[in-house]
Amino acid sequence: MSTKPTVRLDFCDFNGIDKSDNFFTRILSREYHIEINDRPDLVIYSKESHIHRLYTCKKLFWTGETIRPDFSVCDYAMTCYHIDDPRHLRFPYYVVGSGCRPEELLRMPGEVEAVASSGRKFCSFVVSNANPKRAGRRLDFFRRLSRYKPVDSGGKGLNNIGKVIPPGAQAKYDFIREYKFNLCFENKAVGGYTTEKLVEAMWARCIPIYWGNPKVGLEFNTRSFLSLNDFRTEDEFLEAIIEIDRDDAAYHRMLAEPYFPGNQ
Repeated sequence: MSTKPTVRLDFCDFNGIDKSDNFFTRILSREYHIEINDRPDLVIYSKESHIHRLYTCKKLFWTGETIRPDFSVCDYAMTCYHIDDPRHLRFPYYVVGSGCRPEELLRMPGEVEAVASSGRKFCSFVVSNANPKRAGRRLDFFRRLSRYKPVDSGGKGLNNIGKVIPPGAQAKYDFIREYKFNLCFENKAVGGYTTEKLVEAMWARCIPIYWGNPKVGLEFNTRSFLSLNDFRTEDEFLEAIIEIDRDDAAYHRMLAEPYFPGNQ
């Protein structure tokens, strides 16, 4: 019977983390006995403070935001960026930030017919941040799309359904799965930066109306959603959305496209 080697860990500079039970400890515990220790072999830190500077051990930087690693400070990093460096692992936020498991994004037999015949409404939108400086493009496009048909906004931002859906991925899923489309623009368009917004629209079998990561096609089949990145202007993008909404055959074809290349 083999004994797992022990690794001493600590965490800092997170906006709340259970040091004993989190994504990192669950993965590492497959191969190691984890000991949380204030004199660790490795400290895993994020962006919320600078306490990591007090540690003299190996340091791993993780962030789900668009912050590039500083290898003069950390030994290793996990970020959304495509960085050709053995010290870096690309780890976009949707991997841990979305409520679904990867296998729930696989197309299953008969699901297209079930979704298409379910009488879904037009389009949903869920945002808490309605600050035009940070999210101006998606707010503006929400207003433009709403001139074609009402877009139901269920989050705190621009709410127009008379109630705010509860926090959490399951509540969002339960809300947006009643709609054909989900407007899921990122805060910014940065190569590699894909958050839970796109993935959770796919999970609910909405057609995502997306803008963001210009490299999103490296991981997801871009024929399965509508991306502003693929159009010259917002006017052309809006026309494409309207066409899919009005053409049942085109809607079915897009619904049938797998999210992952080869549905794997």
